[in-house]
Formats: sequence, structure tokens, C-alpha cells
Amino acid sequence: MKEITMDVFYDELSGLLDTLLEKEEKNIKAGAEIMAETVANGGVVHVLGSGHSVGFAMEMRDRVGSLACIHKIETNDFVLKGKVSLEEFKDNTNPFERRAGVGDQLYDLYDVRPEDCFIIISNSGINGVVIDLAVAAKQHGHKVIVVTSWQHTSSEDSRHPSGFKLYEKGDVVIDNCGPCGDALIETGKIEKICSVSSITGAFIAQALECETGRILKEKGVELPIYWDEALEGAKEHNEALRAQYALRV
Repeated sequence: MKEITMDVFYDELSGLLDTLLEKEEKNIKAGAEIMAETVANGGVVHVLGSGHSVGFAMEMRDRVGSLACIHKIETNDFVLKGKVSLEEFKDNTNPFERRAGVGDQLYDLYDVRPEDCFIIISNSGINGVVIDLAVAAKQHGHKVIVVTSWQHTSSEDSRHPSGFKLYEKGDVVIDNCGPCGDALIETGKIEKICSVSSITGAFIAQALECETGRILKEKGVELPIYWDEALEGAKEHNEALRAQYALRV
């Protein structure tokens, strides 16, 4: 067994990212095609990540170089919009992300339009909310990009009453190539250390935006991305983008 060191983690992670790029390049580009079509038609990309995967949407939005049309969906919007109480939402005996039958309600919380698409992220891909939202999105005719761990999702049974897993509802499925359980480095005992889905997720998120930008540029479509406000005209440009997508993201 290798030592538990930062160098070992770096080497293992670098190899994992190499595998991810080689294995999933085609799927990332296919996901970007869906996103580019949405952006070109004036639509919004709705992004839901369960658990730690909420960081995927944070990676994609509200920063220099990011697309202005990224909408971060969070299950706590049920509380913020008065659909459930905080006590019900935080009921640890019935974790919200595992509940079935609420995804269609989550869909209805937002201004979703026909030209929009969805990115739904879950390492396990077996819990109720993410599967329900994917089902609702498909029923309304939207394209769905799924990001999951194939090793993880193939090792557990679905918790959804239908028996479906998230990847089965994706028009494009991107494997984050992470291990079952997410942690990467052996410790010599039963446990592992150093979870990686946040890192591989960040790579996938930025790769999707990068490829979307490439496609739009090749089509001659102006990129709706935020500029560095140190640039001349950036403040006005960014304010115009915020106004364009106001109340939608």
C-alpha cells in the first residue's frame, strides 16, 4: 500500500483526470451541444446537484468567464418559497434529497421555458429528488445532462419507487470516473480518504462551459459570459446580462 501523502493524492488524482478526459470527452462535447443550443435560443441551463454536488452549479455561475444563463436549483428553495417548513425540510429521519414525489414540485417552483435544458448531478444517482426532477424535465420535453459516478451508481440499488437510476433519464450521461464512495486513497484499513467528486465535477463543469463557448463562437453567436470588471465597458456589459436573465437565474 502507498503512503498517505499529498504527492500520492496528486498522482492518483492526475491519473483519474486523465482517465476522465479520455473516457468522457465525447459525452462532455455532446452535453455542450445541448447547452449551446439552449444558449443560442435564449434559454437557461438549470443545474441541480444533490449533497456536495451543489458545488457543481456554483462552479458554473456568477464569476468572471462564466455563462450568465446558469440557474442553480437548490432543494432548500422549497423552504425559501414557502412550500414546506424548515422543520420538515430538516427532518433527518426522511432526508429531503432521498424523497420521491417532490421533483415535479421543484420543477414548478421556477420559470422554466421550452428552450431550457437541465444538468442534474448525483454521485450515486439513486435518490428521489434528482430522479424525479429528471423525469419531470423529460416529461416537459427538455434535454437532460446527467453527471454521476458509474462505479457508485452501479453498486447500489435505486431508492426511487420506480427502480430507475438517474443515468437512465439522461440524454447525455457523463461519468465523473470517481470510485464508489467517492474517497480515493487507501489507508490500510477499511476506510479511504480524499474524496474527489468535487474536483472531477469542477473539471466537467468548466469543460462543459468551455466547449459550449467554442460551439457558440463557431456559430457566430455572441457569448453571454461575464467579463472581468477591470476591462473597459465590463460593468455595463455585465449589468446588461443580469437584466437579460433577471428573475430566471
